[in-house]
Amino acid sequence: MGEEFNEELVATAMQIIMNAGDARLQVKDALTHAKAFEFAEAEEKMKEAGRFIVQAHKSQTEVIQSEAGGKKYEYSMLFAHAQDTLMTIMSEIQLAEQLIDILKIVSQK
Repeated sequence: MGEEFNEELVATAMQIIMNAGDARLQVKDALTHAKAFEFAEAEEKMKEAGRFIVQAHKSQTEVIQSEAGGKKYEYSMLFAHAQDTLMTIMSEIQLAEQLIDILKIVSQK
């Protein structure tokens, strides 16, 4: 396995982790706004989170497609961590969307 493939995988893993982490920060801010019933601000933060998570997912997908196309990568704990981070934050986004919807209902009562 080439050194360049390993460097590529590390760089991609870091892109995934950074974009997913930025998405997490946006979700946290969105929930803070939602708790104050500031739903327009919360929605904007969730849109930002979506943009970051899409970038992270695209990075992951590129590696998966490359590997499916025959490119060989060595196992990378960092890439595994990046995938775990991405999956976790995607779940957080889904949960936050539901919580914001619940807070909207509560705010109307």
